[in-house]
Amino acid sequence: MTDQPSTPSPDAATHAAGPDAEKPEDHLVTTVHSLALPDRALDYTATTGTVVLKEEPEGEEYGRGAAFAELFSVSYVAQGAGTQERPVVFAFNGGPGASTVWLHLGLLGPRRVDSGDAGSPAAPPHRLLDNHETVLRQADLVVVDAMTTGYSRPVPGAKTDRHHGLAADRDLMASFVIDWLTRNQRWTSPIFLAGESYGTTRASAVAARLMDRYYVAIAGIALISPVLDFGTIRFHEGNDRPFVHYLPTYAAIAHAHGKHEGRLLQDVVDEAEAFAEQEYPALLAAGLRLAPEQKQEAAARIGALIGVDPDWVERADLRVEHQAFLAELLRENGLQAGRIDGRFTAPAGDGNTATMESDPSIDQLAPSYTATINQYLRRELDFTSDVVYEIMSGRVHPWSYKDFENRSVEVASDLARLLRKSPHTTVLVSHGYHDAATPFHASEHVLAQLAIPREDYSQRIRIEYYEAGHMMYCHEPSRLALSQHLAEFVTGQDAAADES
Repeated sequence: MTDQPSTPSPDAATHAAGPDAEKPEDHLVTTVHSLALPDRALDYTATTGTVVLKEEPEGEEYGRGAAFAELFSVSYVAQGAGTQERPVVFAFNGGPGASTVWLHLGLLGPRRVDSGDAGSPAAPPHRLLDNHETVLRQADLVVVDAMTTGYSRPVPGAKTDRHHGLAADRDLMASFVIDWLTRNQRWTSPIFLAGESYGTTRASAVAARLMDRYYVAIAGIALISPVLDFGTIRFHEGNDRPFVHYLPTYAAIAHAHGKHEGRLLQDVVDEAEAFAEQEYPALLAAGLRLAPEQKQEAAARIGALIGVDPDWVERADLRVEHQAFLAELLRENGLQAGRIDGRFTAPAGDGNTATMESDPSIDQLAPSYTATINQYLRRELDFTSDVVYEIMSGRVHPWSYKDFENRSVEVASDLARLLRKSPHTTVLVSHGYHDAATPFHASEHVLAQLAIPREDYSQRIRIEYYEAGHMMYCHEPSRLALSQHLAEFVTGQDAAADES
């Protein structure tokens, strides 16, 4: 890839939002690049930096724009004819508290990090590679960081926690999309949203907000490692749903570590899903009515499926929590498995620990992303700042779900309402079999319960699976497959999942 001189806006070199800062202003830098693809050169501009978003206060001040947030983004726009007809993909990660560096440099952007994979994480010095599978081949790309992640911050003097919640974050991201379309005169371009993890929660809520509030119909939503109903994945007393939905993921992770020798992954997953859907819920519902021998038999069945000692399962009352499982699966080898990607392992500091101590997959992948995003923004995109680029920030917590008091946090209803209102919106769902953060069976269940016509489920929702984890793009075959699926999705060439 070759780079050409940048065109900075005034005062774009350095930006610090300190308490003594004057009126907030945009700080953007535009650089010109060319990516050498096997069949052609892809010329594009990258516009990097923070934009000031304004809102219209209610009451007497209605109609007067007031600055309330500075969001950081990188916009990639291909050069050439047909710009107005070219799709635009807005992408964000989740957390809450994760910047969009993961989708940006892991999957979507024209440059990608050489992160390595399970068993062979990249060693320093970390490096970037040209991404010949970038979605920029088919669509322009805008990667945006949520509040208090990356370089996104409130305007000076604003409360830092104002945007730390589902509804506020949703409205902020929707405002950013509207602002970007207006600034760039792209209102007639097909609009796609791509989210990962909590970013899929965000994408579903933002897409519905754009339709409900602004009558902006999204062409498509890519949900990568989705969570649409937190009640399916949050372990707490009295909620048996996560135990059921996690079990097929446990079986897949056990397979990755040789616990089902001689068997195909798909066969193991199919068996685990059949058990989770048919026998397991009844066993858990029986509770104290289950005879001791029945409980012992169930523990043996579960233990064989997920690769752990049946006695341990029985002592857990047949209810295996995910961090406990990740600590237990390879305990005899002195290892713990990863949550984001169960194929990753690391030595356990305490051989008797009840739950995993940290996540080996994040620990081994994050350093390459941290190093490369900081170098890339400065060296190739010419954007500098004395503010810390927050890869993962705990400063967003507590995250507010105030609209969901006494009920499960969910956006499945938002997604269903959008699909009912907007007949041309389609959905691509991407699952990693070894993802112990957002298990695929939970997502399958929620999607199958959407309040939409049966034909919409079969014709407008495409579901794909990959032999990796939450960030399946660290696994090269999965990255290539997902990139191809995204290309088909954005260009409208995808084939919807067959009705089963």
